[in-house]
Amino acid sequence: MKAWLVAPKNELISQYVECYWFIKTYADDEHQLDQPKLNPDACGHLIITPEDQPYQFAVDEQTVTGSGSHWLFPYNHTYTLDHSRPTTMLGIKFHAGALYSVNTSPNPVRINEISAVSFAALIQQYHDDLNLDIDALLAQGEFESQQCAAQLDSLILPWLQQANEDKHSALIRKALALKPEVTIAQMGQHLHCSQRTLERSFLRVTGMTLKQCQSINKLDMLLTHLSKSQQDKIDWSDVALQFGFSDQPHLIRYLKSAIGNTPSEYVKQRDFVVDIYGDYESS
Repeated sequence: MKAWLVAPKNELISQYVECYWFIKTYADDEHQLDQPKLNPDACGHLIITPEDQPYQFAVDEQTVTGSGSHWLFPYNHTYTLDHSRPTTMLGIKFHAGALYSVNTSPNPVRINEISAVSFAALIQQYHDDLNLDIDALLAQGEFESQQCAAQLDSLILPWLQQANEDKHSALIRKALALKPEVTIAQMGQHLHCSQRTLERSFLRVTGMTLKQCQSINKLDMLLTHLSKSQQDKIDWSDVALQFGFSDQPHLIRYLKSAIGNTPSEYVKQRDFVVDIYGDYESS
């Protein structure tokens, strides 16, 4: 398996893009799961793949399938993926709320949707005489992470230079920059606006409520922490305290509701994407 994560170098791009990521799996990979789970995410991802590579996202009784590059819009449930065959993926992870300002027609504020997209056609709108070779870009990602990230910077910069900002996007960018321990009730004081104004703008920009987004971010931090911890060394009381739960039973109820597993079930299975692909080469 090959995996890396690189932050964009361009300042303007960094306003909208959190990171670029790459995952490639091989037929002989050890400990590869055929159906890893993807925890909720308030960020949107543009996922670039070979044109004929299939994808599958399953949740409850619904399954979305397709092939080639696709949008994974922000979502508040757990997806089960099909990675039973070797997979190559190059991703652009946008900040929460960033797609509100970025042209992703017809509707930038979508949640719980997967939509096919031609990355080459999208980018070529903003470049003269560009003949983008997706397979060459993916091959570069396998061996040259920094060069691939720099190439993505140059490809998407003209696109993001056309982004439109307004008072709602500006307010939400400030809200998301606040520390996690700042409560929703306190945010209005920090941002000099009413809580109702903040919550209405948040829903408008992200498609989610502020409470939903905070819960998703909390779950992501919790699973990332647990993915790096050995099962027999986890003190659940300490974990509950560290992540702001009133006690261990509160943590158990939260995880059961969020991912369908108790803490002990989760650490035995470790079947989430963060567990399998989380050991990125970060640059």
